[in-house]
Amino acid sequence: MVMPIAEARRQTLRHRVVLVMLHDAEGRVYLQKRGANKHLYPGRWDLSATGHVRAGESREDAALRELREELDIAAVRLIRRAEIPATEETGFAHITLFAAGPAGETPRPNPDEVADGMFVDADELDALLEHFRDMLTPALIWATERGDVFRDMPALP
Repeated sequence: MVMPIAEARRQTLRHRVVLVMLHDAEGRVYLQKRGANKHLYPGRWDLSATGHVRAGESREDAALRELREELDIAAVRLIRRAEIPATEETGFAHITLFAAGPAGETPRPNPDEVADGMFVDADELDALLEHFRDMLTPALIWATERGDVFRDMPALP
């Protein structure tokens, strides 16, 4: 069934979501600060790119599309890190987590989607988690606590 995501959420229907962690050549991960206009978690720091999978779209294609739309990043290698089934805890979203990179270009955040962004290393991310947890999205906290953010970094081609 195809419908607006707001309606799918209202009806608590299962839907597909991709989360992407973009890494640079130094092994850092890019965090985006969600725009103030976002429905969920406005103004919080999040994984590099996130979004819903469109009808007929593969999860990989959705991840690449979100990187282009949100950060103007094209053609990076994707590695599927995790699959989380849709449950009440995930808002009935079936989540696919990807690692991407290394980025050969500098992210250029789309101001309609992203308020700010920065690359951080593991120590910086740990400090954010410890001191500014309430400024992070649940997805970023989840991926960090699982150990997925810096696990088996994508290699340079």
